[in-house]
Amino acid sequence: MKGRVLVAGFATRHVVRSVYAAGYEVCAIDHFCDQDLTWYTKEHQTFEELAELPEHITDFCSRYTFDCIVTTSGAEDMDLGRTVCGTPRDVAARFCTKTGIQQFFEEHGFPVPPLLPEGEYPAFIKPDTGAGGWRNTFAASPDDEAAWTDCWPDTPYIRQMPVEGIPCSVSCIADGTSARALSLNRQFNRGGEGERRFGFAGAVTPFQPAERESILTLAEDIAAKSGCIGSLGIDFMLTDDGIRTIEINPRFQATLDIVEMSTGANIFEMHRNAASGILPASRPGPVMTAVRSIIFADRDCVVTDDLKSLHPDIADIPWVGTEIEEGGAVLSVYGRGADEAEALAALDKTITRVYRYMSRW
Repeated sequence: MKGRVLVAGFATRHVVRSVYAAGYEVCAIDHFCDQDLTWYTKEHQTFEELAELPEHITDFCSRYTFDCIVTTSGAEDMDLGRTVCGTPRDVAARFCTKTGIQQFFEEHGFPVPPLLPEGEYPAFIKPDTGAGGWRNTFAASPDDEAAWTDCWPDTPYIRQMPVEGIPCSVSCIADGTSARALSLNRQFNRGGEGERRFGFAGAVTPFQPAERESILTLAEDIAAKSGCIGSLGIDFMLTDDGIRTIEINPRFQATLDIVEMSTGANIFEMHRNAASGILPASRPGPVMTAVRSIIFADRDCVVTDDLKSLHPDIADIPWVGTEIEEGGAVLSVYGRGADEAEALAALDKTITRVYRYMSRW
C-alpha cells in the first residue's frame, strides 16, 4: 500500500476506483455509496447535504492519517478545514459559476459564445451554478424564458448565444502554470424535452475529428491559464464555424473511467504528481476505444436484482431495494473495442442485458 487517501464529494466512485487502482487504501464520503464503491474502500460514509462534508471529514481525520484528501463534484470550492490535493478552492470557485467561466474565456480571448442582452432571442439559458447540463434550456421567445424562470424562480442564470455542433471535452492534467491534454472525448446529451435535455448521458473516447490537434492544443492553453492543479476538464462545441469553448470543470470528470480504459493511464496518480509540479512527459495515446452510457429510469422503480455479475461492463451499481424516481440515473454501462463501432456494439449488448432486468422492476 502506497498510503491512504480520503475522497469526498457528491459522486466519488470513479475517483475511488482510480485511487485504489493506483495502490492506495481509500476512504470515501459519498452521497450514493453504490455497491461497487464499497469494493474499493476501507470505510465509507453517506450524506444527504454537502454542508455535512466538513463534519464527516473531521471525523475521518480523527480516526485515520491520510496522505492526501481529494474532492469531487460539489466539494471543489468548499472550505473543508483541511488542505486538499488539487485545485485551490479560490481558483475552483471561479469556475463553479457560469459567470466566472464566461469572464475567464473573454479575458483571455478564447472563442466562447457571447452573452446576449435581455430580450434578444434565441438564447441558450444556463443556471449560474450547477453541473452536468441539468436545467440548461433553449429559449426561442420571451414565453420560453418566462416558463423557465417560473420553474426555477430566484435562480441566477446567464443568456448565451446558442451554438450547434458536436459536444466534446478534453481531459487535462495541470500544475498551475502548464498542462497536458490526456484525451479528446465526444459527449452524449440525454435529449428529449424538459430540464434534462442537455444533461450529460455519457461519452466515447478517443474522438478523432480533423480538428483534434487544434482542440487538444487549445485545451492545454486554457488549462495552463486557469491556475487549476491536477485533473480538470474543458468542454467544447465543435461547430461548422470552428471550435467554441463552453465550460471549465475544475475537478475529476465523469469521463475518468473511459479515459483510463482507453489510455491505460492512472489519472489519480497523474493528479497527485501534478500537485508536486510533475506533468506527463507527453500525451498518452489510446490503446482502445471506450464508451460509457448512463441508463436512466423510464418510470419510478425499485431495484429487485443484484446486478454485480455484469461488472466490469457496468458501474455505479445500485443496491437491491434502491428506489429510483422516473428520470433518475440507474447505473453506468461500458463498451470497449478496437474502434468506435466495436465499442458501441459491446455497449449495446450490455444495455440489452440491463434492460431485461429493469423490465421487471
